[in-house]
Amino acid sequence: MIPRVLTIAGSDCGGGAGIQADLKTFTALKVFGMSVITSITAQNTLGVLGIQDLSTKMVGLQFDAVAKDIGVDAAKTGMLSSAPIIELVARKIRQYKIKNLVVDPVMRAKSGDALLKPEAQNTLIKRIIPLALVVTPNIPEAEALTGFEIKNTDDMKKAAIEISQRGPKFVLIKGGHSNDGRSMDLLYDGKKIHFFVGKRYMTKNTHGTGCTLSAAIAACLALGSDVPSAVRLSKNYVTGAISQSFSLGKGHGPLNHFWDI
Repeated sequence: MIPRVLTIAGSDCGGGAGIQADLKTFTALKVFGMSVITSITAQNTLGVLGIQDLSTKMVGLQFDAVAKDIGVDAAKTGMLSSAPIIELVARKIRQYKIKNLVVDPVMRAKSGDALLKPEAQNTLIKRIIPLALVVTPNIPEAEALTGFEIKNTDDMKKAAIEISQRGPKFVLIKGGHSNDGRSMDLLYDGKKIHFFVGKRYMTKNTHGTGCTLSAAIAACLALGSDVPSAVRLSKNYVTGAISQSFSLGKGHGPLNHFWDI
């Protein structure tokens, strides 16, 4: 049976991030993609024009529809904008015993627009992050989760260890926001630190990078990879997608999700 992967996230009508990026990634990596849409955003390469959260009833019905009938081998969470949605999603993850869970703690869009209500941050930390097999914050998100500034590799290590104490089995600190000339991500497995280094491409077309990476990790887990292998394969996939990204619109363009097809 083809691996079944679920994305629980917001819709990006511009097609570069969110549910749209996740489903493109699932297709590129040859798994069957499904979605639970939590919010609808009016969004393009320049920013977010508006956000409309779906009702918790509708979010729950979507989850039940796919989990009861089709089944879920792995899942990822993206934009979970409000505390009620976070609470509902956490209950459903536990109800359907989803173990291969990748949590992308989405807080802001590439443009800087907020995608997580400030009062919902603690709910995300308490309810969703402890359920994660892998949590994938970028540096600003890791700073928000830990409360301290991350300036170098030692700070990344410290942040990963602190976040791991909140319950996830693996913590991946993404280095895309660092000033290093390389693209270096750090994975902590509770005991050891693993580094994943790739080429950094100087391009503004990086809209949806975090969504795409977390979706790729979930797809690789569903295909049978262990976590370090899933991270390595996913980083290679995203690096290729950035290297062959293209300009659309007037702001941050999208990745090329189908670069390897």
